[in-house]
Amino acid sequence: MAMLVADALTENELLKLRRDQELDRFDEVWEGMYVMHALPNDEHQQIVNRLSLALTLWIEDTGLGQVRPGVNLASDASNWEHDYRCPDVVVFLNDSPSECHGAFWTGGPDLAVEILSPRDQTPSKIDFYTKVGVRELLIIDRDPWRLELRRLDAGALPVVAVGETGGEPIESESLPITLQLAPGEQRPQIVVRHTQSDQSWVV
Repeated sequence: MAMLVADALTENELLKLRRDQELDRFDEVWEGMYVMHALPNDEHQQIVNRLSLALTLWIEDTGLGQVRPGVNLASDASNWEHDYRCPDVVVFLNDSPSECHGAFWTGGPDLAVEILSPRDQTPSKIDFYTKVGVRELLIIDRDPWRLELRRLDAGALPVVAVGETGGEPIESESLPITLQLAPGEQRPQIVVRHTQSDQSWVV
């Protein structure tokens, strides 16, 4: 159920409550419209944590770039709070045109990751990611489990590879990694392989 708050006093009270209780960490603003997101569940946070660790080892610790478990990614540095999104994991390589402004980044990351949750709005964020120049977008769907890799091409982010449980790995063009969904006891496991060292990491 969507909710439209037209009363300014109620709006300000609600925003203050979310900030005071630190519930706004994953909220976004879509061209001036405040979008509230529920806190991710434990599985979601585990995937963010383990994927960020693997990418940190292979990208950040080797001096190739920077890895963040979520940032405010803005379309306009001069008015960033009017329009920004918060991908779950991002990678900025050293030659990326992206720029860190402290509270937010501008310019498309080399890889952005979105992990789908119930009532997720990721499909509605693809145009924004295209506009800011995200080089690759990895979408992790958990119902049913599926990996979808999109790649920037001629002003669009079309799907270039799909990974199903037990299927072949999909390969990133921007980072030296492949990703594969392998069967697991409680849920499929995301196997991330570093193509330069052949090391693997299970997410």
